[in-house]
Amino acid sequence: MLTLQAPAKINLILEVLAKREDGFHEVRSVMQAISLRDKLRFRPSQEVVFKCAMPGWISERSLVTKTVALLKETTGYNKGAEIEINKSIPLLSGLGGDSSDAAAILRGLNQLWGLGLSQRELVGLATKLGSDVAFFLYGGTALVEGRGEILTPLPPSPHNWVILVVPSVARPPKKTTQLYASLKTSDYSDGQITQKLVAALKAGRGFEPARLFNVFDRIAPAQFAGLDKYREQMMSLGATNIHLAGSGPALFTLVKDKVQADELFQRFRRQGWEVYFTETLTEIDKI
Repeated sequence: MLTLQAPAKINLILEVLAKREDGFHEVRSVMQAISLRDKLRFRPSQEVVFKCAMPGWISERSLVTKTVALLKETTGYNKGAEIEINKSIPLLSGLGGDSSDAAAILRGLNQLWGLGLSQRELVGLATKLGSDVAFFLYGGTALVEGRGEILTPLPPSPHNWVILVVPSVARPPKKTTQLYASLKTSDYSDGQITQKLVAALKAGRGFEPARLFNVFDRIAPAQFAGLDKYREQMMSLGATNIHLAGSGPALFTLVKDKVQADELFQRFRRQGWEVYFTETLTEIDKI
């Protein structure tokens, strides 16, 4: 049996530069892997079988089915695998769980099936599956550009504790598409916010959480009714610099000190919220 970890991510920066002629948006982002993760177990089988106990998770609506089909189509491999997914990353939360699972399946089946695909070949397949999938083949900290398919690994960001709150709000399946469609020209930026953080990381400098940015922070409350109330209550309980994780609705705040982070986590948990106490990661499998 082969076991792999599939971590969640947050966007330290997420800028949209313009809408492209192909209908996608040009983005510039710094992604960061965190220790909240799914666990995938792979066993040989004659057929492809998925097992997952999370309510609401359906393989046909996930990238995992598409990932297996793409691998088979690309390599001509005709056997199967039993893939057990122990999910901890909430569905449709902006934390990249589905993309991370897809990346883990690329890695896991490449090994289980003895396909011998290189990292470059796996990245090529990942870009056909979704914008975030390639990031999870590297993990750690990375600059993401284009429509999300151009990835440059970066030096690790300074360690932080990450407190996540997943608001109990409606999460439409097309939420990311709707958010991009809601952007106005005035929401576009020139990428300099991202570039300043990239320069700081390359120089080995830390960064202030106040420098983080997500283009969707402004427009997300219109898509997720009640989101602003969570943000306001998080602030009243002592959180600062609260941002969406990707396209949300998960919200995160960074804390340097573990004791302070735990105190904030406990305050949030006493509200009865869905909350996670996690930390930034330098590599996927070092969890």
